[in-house]
Amino acid sequence: MWALVDLILTLSGAQKDNRGLQLNGYQQHRKLAWIVTGALFALGILIGILSPKPTASTQIADPAPSAEAEPAAVEEPAEEALVDEAPQENAAAEEAPVAEEPAEEPAEEPAAVPAEDTAVEESVEEEPAAEEEAAEADVPAEYTSALTSAETYSDMMHMSKQGIFDQLTSEYGGQFTEDAAQYAVDNIDADWNYNALESAKTYQNEMAMSPAAIHDQLTSEYGGQFTTAQADYAIENLNG
Repeated sequence: MWALVDLILTLSGAQKDNRGLQLNGYQQHRKLAWIVTGALFALGILIGILSPKPTASTQIADPAPSAEAEPAAVEEPAEEALVDEAPQENAAAEEAPVAEEPAEEPAEEPAAVPAEDTAVEESVEEEPAAEEEAAEADVPAEYTSALTSAETYSDMMHMSKQGIFDQLTSEYGGQFTEDAAQYAVDNIDADWNYNALESAKTYQNEMAMSPAAIHDQLTSEYGGQFTTAQADYAIENLNG
């Protein structure tokens, strides 16, 4: 190790003599010393590379054979005991009487309604509704308007059937055609007796008319235009 240190100091020029001066001949032989030192260093490396390296041999131990586990011995007396108990249990089961359960009587099923009868009932219910819808679809708009006006005359003014017809066809009234007016009075839902009675009350309360005069006014073609039967009903129930 110290020899290597001395060599490095010498090559670098740091080595001094006793007087503190450089070694004699250092400048002349410095280049040669570097060449020789480098050559020796390279030779050492080359020898180290080319020399064979020892290999460590390893021995692989053969695996020890695994010991097979021996099957556990089965105790024969236990099996014999189980075999002996099984016949006894079977014999006890055979000796025990089995109670017979009473058979349940089948429940009576309700009588089924024939499918044909149900279909007939449904068709009967559906036919009127379908006919009404078809009839309403075929009614012209003028007819439905006349019916609406007729309902207003009946509910608000308590007019008679003939009076409503005249009002619908009048040039100063609804100006509907006679066919539309006839459809309206035929399809209106009105109580003509009630209308006659309400008109009679109006004549009595607002015009102070007598029962005879009220009857004439109700049946007059220029008045209420109610039928005689309707006027009679109104007079009979006027003060009722």
